[in-house]
Amino acid sequence: MAKLPFPNMSRRISPFIPTLLLLFCLGLQLANGSVTDTIGPGQSLTTSETIVSAKGKFELGFFSPANSTRNYVGIWYKKDPNRTVVWVANRERPFPNSSAVLTLNPDGNLVISGGIMQYMVANTSSGNDTYAMLLDTGNLRVIKRVSDVVLWESFEHPTDTLLPGMKVSDVTKGWSLTSWKSTEDPAPGLFSMHLGSWNGGSWKELIVMKGSETYWSSAFIGLLNDILVIDGESVTWRSKYTDKMLRIVLDVTGQFRLLESKEDGLSWHSLPSPKCGAYALCGAYSICSETTDRRCDCLPGFKQVVAEGNKSSGLGCVRKIDLKCGNDTKFSPLPQVDWPRNPKKLDISDSVECMSACSTDCSCIAYAYDHRKHECLVWEGPLLNVKQLSEDDGYGNDFYLKLDPSESITKGNGTVTSPGHKNTKVAGLLWAIIIPTVSFALVFSLLVYCARRKKELKRKGDNLLLLDLTIESNSSELTESSRHGDSRRGKVKMPLFSFASVSAATGNFSPGNKLGEGGFGPVYKGTLQRGDVAVKRLSRKSGQGWEELKNEAMLIATLQHKNLVRLLGCCIEGDEKILVYEYMPNKSLDFFIFDAEKRKILDWGKRIQIIQGVAQGLLYLHQYSRLRIIHRDLKASNILLDTDMNPKISDFGMARIFGGNESEANTNRIVGTQGYMSPEYLMQGVFSIKSDVFSFGVLLLEILSGRKNTGHLLGYAWELWSTEKGSDIVDPLLLDDMCSMSVVLRCINIALLCVQESAADRPTMSDVVAMLSNDSKVLPYPNQPGLMFVRSMVKAIPISGVSDFSYLKNETVSIVEGR
Repeated sequence: MAKLPFPNMSRRISPFIPTLLLLFCLGLQLANGSVTDTIGPGQSLTTSETIVSAKGKFELGFFSPANSTRNYVGIWYKKDPNRTVVWVANRERPFPNSSAVLTLNPDGNLVISGGIMQYMVANTSSGNDTYAMLLDTGNLRVIKRVSDVVLWESFEHPTDTLLPGMKVSDVTKGWSLTSWKSTEDPAPGLFSMHLGSWNGGSWKELIVMKGSETYWSSAFIGLLNDILVIDGESVTWRSKYTDKMLRIVLDVTGQFRLLESKEDGLSWHSLPSPKCGAYALCGAYSICSETTDRRCDCLPGFKQVVAEGNKSSGLGCVRKIDLKCGNDTKFSPLPQVDWPRNPKKLDISDSVECMSACSTDCSCIAYAYDHRKHECLVWEGPLLNVKQLSEDDGYGNDFYLKLDPSESITKGNGTVTSPGHKNTKVAGLLWAIIIPTVSFALVFSLLVYCARRKKELKRKGDNLLLLDLTIESNSSELTESSRHGDSRRGKVKMPLFSFASVSAATGNFSPGNKLGEGGFGPVYKGTLQRGDVAVKRLSRKSGQGWEELKNEAMLIATLQHKNLVRLLGCCIEGDEKILVYEYMPNKSLDFFIFDAEKRKILDWGKRIQIIQGVAQGLLYLHQYSRLRIIHRDLKASNILLDTDMNPKISDFGMARIFGGNESEANTNRIVGTQGYMSPEYLMQGVFSIKSDVFSFGVLLLEILSGRKNTGHLLGYAWELWSTEKGSDIVDPLLLDDMCSMSVVLRCINIALLCVQESAADRPTMSDVVAMLSNDSKVLPYPNQPGLMFVRSMVKAIPISGVSDFSYLKNETVSIVEGR
C-alpha cells in the first residue's frame, strides 16, 4: 500500500468533507434560485419571488392585474400560463409599487409591507417557532413547528373562488365568497355568497346577495349534492378529481360557476352544473325544469318572447291573454316547485282566504300557502327562477298562478277556478273544429302564394352578368316589414337577379371565389362583364334570415353616401336569399390595422382619411339621411376599403331606424361585438346615436394605436392620458410620418370624449366632425371612460356568434342574449 504524502491526512480532513459538500450544494441551490413551499420566521418574498407547493400544483407570490401597477399577494395554479388567481390576501389594500415584501415576522405574524404601508395577512403572535406553507390543495397555512398545530389558513378566508376542500358557511363564520369588483380589480364587489336556511326552515341553500338584497338562491339538496356536501353549519366541496384544475367562482355578475381548465391549460370552461343553477336563466314568467331534457318552458298561460331573428332562448315569456282587473280569474296549480324569490306575506292563516285575497287583488299574479308556517304568500312582480323539482327532492311546494278565465289549462291536477267561472264543453268542441279548419286554409293559401311568387320571381329576375355597375338598373320591389309592429309599410326598389345568373357570376359558388364567411353565410367574388361584385349568400345554418336580409337591403338601398357600401341588388328565389354589393378590393380595415406588416401601408395621411370618412358616414346616418339610422355594430371589420383606401361602412343587418322625434330605444336583444358596445347598451339594452359614438371612439383609438381593443385599450389610453403621456399610445410606425403630434393628441382627446361612460357626456357625430375639421376649436377634458364596467360584463355574460358583413376575415359578431 502506497504511503500518503502527508501522514494521517485521511483522519484530519474527513470530518470536514460532508459539511463542505452540504454547504456547497446549498450554495448552488441558492444561486439557482431554488423555490420551496415554505416561508420561515424572518424570511421574506419580494415581488419577483414565489413559493410553490410540494407537487408543483399551486404558486404564491405577488401579482398585478392587467394595465395596473398595484401589487397583490395571491395564489394561482402553477401550470396555468394565464395565472388565474384563486385567492388574494390584500384585496382591499394593494401596494402601489414593486418594493412590497411578504414576511413571516419573528412574532409569527404574516404581513405585507412596503414603504410606510403595512397589511396584516395572518395575526397569530405565536413566536419564532412558526412557518408558512403552501399546500397542493391551494391552502396557505401558518403552522406551529413543534406541535404542527394550524394557527391560520387561507381556506378560512376565501375571496371569490371555492377550491376542493374549502367551505362555505353562514355569514357569522366568515367562510363566504365575495365577487371581485371587476375582472381586473380584486376588491370586494357587489355580490356575496353564503349558506342560509331555505324559507326560514331547516333546509339549506346557497344565497347570493347583491348588497343587502337577495339576488338569487338555490336549495341545493338533490341538485349539487355531487359537488357540495353539508357539514354541520357549513358546506364543503369534496371533489374526487384531485388531479384536475377545478374551481367554483362567484363572478362579477353574481353567477356561481363550476370551471375546469382545458387540457392545454390556456383557458377555463364551464362544467355541467345544475340545469337551473344560474340566476334568471329562463327569463321572466318561465319555469326551469331539473327533471326533463327541455330545460326552459313558459308558465301555463304564457308564451315565449320571440326577439329579432327568431332567437328567444332566455328572453322569457309574456301572457297570452292579459288579466283584466275586476274580471273572474282562475288559478293553475304547479306542484312540486321551488318558489320564486321575494314574495309578499299576508296576515292570513287559511289557504282558501289566501286564494281569495289574490283573486280580488289586481296586482297579485300568483299565490302559495305555506302549511308549515301557516303563511299566505303572494307575488306581484315578474316571476323569476321558478323551478320544477323532482319528487325525490323532498322540498317542493304547490304554487298557484293567476290566469284569465278563458285560458284552457290541464297542467298538474287541472285548474282551480274562482266563484262564477264555468267550463263550457260546447265552446271546446267548437274550437276543436274551427282551429284545424282555419289552419288548413291558411297553410293551403300560403303554399299557393309561395308557388306563384316563386314563378313570378323566376320570370322577373334580371341577369346579374349584364349589370352595368355605373348605372342603377330598373328594379323590382322589396317591401319593408313594419318596424316595431306598426302598420307603416314602405317600398324599396332595387334590381332583382335570377339565381342562375348569380351562380354563373360566382362560378357556381366555387370555393376559389370565396372571400370569407360570417354568421349570415359565405361571401363570394362575382365576375361580371363590366366588373366585379361581392355576393353574400344566406346559409341555411345561419342564425339570421329573412328579417336581417330585408333590414339590410331596405336600409342600404335607401342610403346614398360615398362612405357607405353600395347595395347593387338581391336574389330571392326558393330557399335562396342573396345580396349583391359593390366589390371592395382592399378588404376591410382590420385586415390592415391589426397586422404588424400590413399596417405599414396605412401612413398618417391614410389613417386620418379613414377616420374622417367613417365620421362623415356616421354623421349621414344619424342626421342627414332620410331615415335616422343607428348602426349598432360599428367596428374595424365592418369598415371596407376601396381601391384608394377610402372607407365605406358596411353590414346593416343589425341596424335600427329611429323616428324623427325618437332619441333612444330599448331592446331585449343585445347585438354587437366585444369591446365596441357602450355601457348603457350592454347593461340596460338602451341604444341611441351615442351608442355608435362610443363605438367610433373605440375604433378611433384602434386606428391611432394599431391595437385591437380586447378589453384593455380604453383603460390603457386613459391611464396614459391622465398622466400626460398620451403620445405613448400612438402606433410607433406613425412617429416619423405624422405632421404634428398635437394633431394626434387632439384625435386621442376626441376618442376619449366619445367613450365616456355617460351617454349624455359624449358628443354627437356632428360635434366630432367639427372637432376633426377645426384645429382651433378648444376641446373639453374627457371624463373616465366606461371601461371597467364594459370589460367585466362582456367577459361574464354568455356570448353566441352571429354574422357580420366582413367577407375579409372569419370574424363573428357577438350577441348577448338572455336579459
